[in-house]
Amino acid sequence: MSTTTASFAVEGMTCNGCVRSVTNAIRQAPGVASVDVSLGEKRATVTYDPASCSPAQIVAAIVDGAGGIMRRTGCSAAR
Repeated sequence: MSTTTASFAVEGMTCNGCVRSVTNAIRQAPGVASVDVSLGEKRATVTYDPASCSPAQIVAAIVDGAGGIMRRTGCSAAR
């Protein structure tokens, strides 16, 4: 498997719960090998297989997956 690494800005994270939500959401995308989410830098660095996953799928995982999780748990990042 050939992998590539990309970095994504993630706005609105306010706590370690947000970091866990974003990390878990990205891990659900197909072909993701590793995820490192930084609260301080408001950034997610993702290593993935470009044959199985696109940057758009990773962004969708962040917006759709983590955004929904943060709203359900009452995290201020989703407001």
